[in-house]
Amino acid sequence: MIGCGDNYVELISAAKDHLPDNVIAPVIGPELLKKLTNKESFYALCDETGIDHPLTFVYHRGDSLDFELPFDAPYILKPANGPDYWRHPYKGQKKVYKLKNIKEVKDTIMEIYGAGYTDSLIVQDFIPGDDSFMRVLTSYSDGEGRVRMMCLGHVFLEEHTPHGIGNHAVIITEYDEALMLRYKDFLEKVGYTGFSNFDIKYDERDGRFKAFELNARQGRSNYYVTAAGANLAELLVKDRIDGEELPFQLVNNEFLWTVLPLRLVFKYIDDKKALIRIKGLCMEGKVENPMFCGDDRNSKRNMFIVKNQYGQFYKYWKYFKRGK
Repeated sequence: MIGCGDNYVELISAAKDHLPDNVIAPVIGPELLKKLTNKESFYALCDETGIDHPLTFVYHRGDSLDFELPFDAPYILKPANGPDYWRHPYKGQKKVYKLKNIKEVKDTIMEIYGAGYTDSLIVQDFIPGDDSFMRVLTSYSDGEGRVRMMCLGHVFLEEHTPHGIGNHAVIITEYDEALMLRYKDFLEKVGYTGFSNFDIKYDERDGRFKAFELNARQGRSNYYVTAAGANLAELLVKDRIDGEELPFQLVNNEFLWTVLPLRLVFKYIDDKKALIRIKGLCMEGKVENPMFCGDDRNSKRNMFIVKNQYGQFYKYWKYFKRGK
């Protein structure tokens, strides 16, 4: 039983000890899940284990709004508890807010709690840099809590719609052993099992990679891992069903993953070196758009793909803003 969204992972985690014997639920227990997916407690664990993260101020519901922030604008505001946040929709709701001043921060706090959200809010120092400063790290930990596979992706474009901001759109797999092993140590120290997915951003001000969050599941973009040679489904079956001893693997195979038409990739990526890499990977056939699957084709599916791909042109025209 696999949860591909945070709310499903929560349900499976809560029920895993009550499932029939023939059901395998490769997720962590609810106590650890809450610690890792709630951003307030996740950043506390990062501090304990030496994982860098942005400067953070935590606001709890009912706290005084007469506060100052220990870092300068612009500010990032986001919920500590994503599933609870999305259970209380309101007009203009965004996944993450980038705010110009302290007044906007306080106004948005009031708006979020006015919609019914109950958990804490995270206000953070904005790390400068466009989409290409982002990294995504996907790992698989076996049933004994040992990390067996890690694959690092360099994000070059993200989505920019209000609800989709931060979702990856273009990734090239990269290899950074020191960074990957640092997160391996974190996962094994906390006793993690199953799939994990970190969002990380490079801070050019101090040369450090800083964690934003951990998703206790494979990410929406997880096919970048399979395309690069580490089939996530195969790992899961070999470990949890066949009982095989998995070798430890740091994926080191450059591959291009995109959910965008290549015309948009070349139009909206400004990094000339990245574009050279992308052209080379395309020429070598090392490119995959998971929207296109030869075994999943019928007229309705084909129409959906066409609508989706052409719709990306409109979305980027409307929402994408260049610059840091």
